[in-house]
Amino acid sequence: MARKKVKLAFIENDTARKSTYKNREKGLVKKVDELATLCGVEACAIIYGPYDPQPEIWPSASGVQNVLSKFMTKSEFEQRKKMVNQESFLQERISKAEKQFEKQWKDNREKERTMFLFECLSAGNVVQKDMSVAGLNHLAWMIDQNLKEIGRRIEADDRNSNIHQCENQIQMEQSLLLPLPLPPPTAPNNEETAMMSHSHLPPPPPHPTTLNNDEIAMNNNDMDMMMNGGELETIPFGNDANL
Repeated sequence: MARKKVKLAFIENDTARKSTYKNREKGLVKKVDELATLCGVEACAIIYGPYDPQPEIWPSASGVQNVLSKFMTKSEFEQRKKMVNQESFLQERISKAEKQFEKQWKDNREKERTMFLFECLSAGNVVQKDMSVAGLNHLAWMIDQNLKEIGRRIEADDRNSNIHQCENQIQMEQSLLLPLPLPPPTAPNNEETAMMSHSHLPPPPPHPTTLNNDEIAMNNNDMDMMMNGGELETIPFGNDANL
């Protein structure tokens, strides 16, 4: 079950105020202990209350004195850098609330002007409504801003449509320039396979020719002429050798 939101105001009932003080005091000390343990920082707490003669001190008197002595060694600017009192805390809360109120007021005014524009559009003419000069000026400004926004959206749509048309045209041109697909390869038959295997073999060497006796004698005479400087010498054979 969700906890009820506590109203930050002084508690008029003494008994309820004392009970709240005791509970809040224990919770504050517990939170300081958790902060020092989880984050590894030096912290202390001194609580003066109307219900105890002595102040509540955490963690101890020596621990408080150590933290305060380190704090006093800092410069005045560093000491007051994040220090707040009741007055500054309330001023900060008031300033934050004023900013939220101003923002909400602007949003409500724009919604009111927008509803008035829809009423005029549905009626077909300007609906009579008590508006100040500042309200009329703001209404004219809203109309001008809406027209500018409509113009920007129309330009953006035109650019997108032109881009899509160019992309489609480029795709069509590329599809026209693509080469025709090659036919699927067919398996060769046995005769084509044999012809392809023979076409890759080197041609056979020429068959040697047999020379007759006259060709052999002519070749020998040519060789003798080359060896003797071109003079032909006749070598006798058989009975001619005895002559």
